[in-house]
Amino acid sequence: MFDILVYLYETYYRPDACPEPAVLARKLSAVGFDDVEISEALVWLTDLNAMAGVEQILTASSTGTRFYVQQESEVLGAAAIGFIQFLESAKVLSPLQREIVIERALALDEAPVSLGKLKVIVLMLLWSQGKEPDALMFDDLFVDDEDLPPRLLH
Repeated sequence: MFDILVYLYETYYRPDACPEPAVLARKLSAVGFDDVEISEALVWLTDLNAMAGVEQILTASSTGTRFYVQQESEVLGAAAIGFIQFLESAKVLSPLQREIVIERALALDEAPVSLGKLKVIVLMLLWSQGKEPDALMFDDLFVDDEDLPPRLLH
């Protein structure tokens, strides 16, 4: 499913450039994606778009601390929680966007969610809302840290 999400992000610069779900499913199938994965990705995106629409209506701000319940901690893991907190403190994510990211990660039915997959979730949320992170943040989001050697600071 994540291969499809990355493909959509790379292929369609804006979410409104994406065709309707039925047409998109045919295009994805023609490119070679599995029908089951296409279906999962389209359902996941539909749910994301529904939640992202609610986020645009609500404009609440939060200055409190977010505590994670045991299920969230188990599914996300310490690295993902730390990354979410980093994105929120860097003002890349609002508190409502954070909640959408957490909900979409919990919807995956896997534990723990890898940091690479969490980054794709964040990118897809921002993409679905027509927002793009700045260049430095984009590099952190788009690169899967788990597959790279540690960076050296010069």
